[in-house]
Amino acid sequence: MRLRTLYRPEVFQGDLNGSKYFEGWYFKHVSAGQDQVIAVIPGISLAGKKHSFIQIIDGTSGLTRYLEFPLSDFSATRDKLDISIGKNRFSPDSIELDINQDETILKGSLRYSGRVQWPGSLIAPGIMGWYSFVPRMECYHGVVSLDHSIEGIIDFQGRTIDFNQGRGYIEKDWGTSMPESWIWLHANTFETQGTSVMVSVAKIPWQGRFFIGFLCFVLINGRIYKFMTYNNSRIRKLSLKEEQLELVLENRNHTLRIEGRQKKAGSLKAPVHGLMERHIKESIDSDIFISLQTTSGEILYEGNARKAGLELVGNMDELINFATK
Repeated sequence: MRLRTLYRPEVFQGDLNGSKYFEGWYFKHVSAGQDQVIAVIPGISLAGKKHSFIQIIDGTSGLTRYLEFPLSDFSATRDKLDISIGKNRFSPDSIELDINQDETILKGSLRYSGRVQWPGSLIAPGIMGWYSFVPRMECYHGVVSLDHSIEGIIDFQGRTIDFNQGRGYIEKDWGTSMPESWIWLHANTFETQGTSVMVSVAKIPWQGRFFIGFLCFVLINGRIYKFMTYNNSRIRKLSLKEEQLELVLENRNHTLRIEGRQKKAGSLKAPVHGLMERHIKESIDSDIFISLQTTSGEILYEGNARKAGLELVGNMDELINFATK
């Protein structure tokens, strides 16, 4: 099954008969006025009480919900991203939501257009590059949409939220467990529409040892700038002081500086050997600044973004010390 889906990382990668496995998709939505932000995370957990789930995080209030559904409520196609959990359906072009359980009401439809896809290739199927071919990694990562526009309205907990002309982003993870420690950041609400940035720095176990791996893209004016472990990019600086993050990445031709400040955060569940029993904090109400320059110092882009996603999980001192060695 893995070989059949290797070049389509966005689709369901798993097997419902498996064990100690998770898979989840992350749909983020920011309103045009940047006063509302909602992330919806459908997925499955194949450990302990096997089930499907939908997580919700409201960035403006920090409210989170974890809703369990029978595993039998989950269905997915293999040739494209098209998954359903009960009455809820998720695809790269839209989501349809109809939830009324456990004191949670979320209903409505959102449509996506102008989606920017990751440019996969024969030797690099997805954002993980050649690491996509490495077997038995603890966690695999995919980006479904770097940036897109949104149309539609949803009702959440008695509030009507207008996402018309808003911005969206979709990514996913699958495997057995999320890393022990990681930093993750995403934003696409810059002054220049169509600008998007994602960074992930993580402690990655491999064959009884570990290494610090990172993924980063910046989308500007239709061009994707890549800063990755596998393309010989380097972490020049990584620091965290009083929830103020500073990260400097460098590849052969460019330097990217990112500053982020984590704001209101909510509690989400994350997998450990397939069990959704770890609790992490995620903010999707953070502020970030980016500066992209050539190695000669020419500034290609500078900008600020609100309603950014930011996770700081695990032992940050250890992660920072190993990442900057």
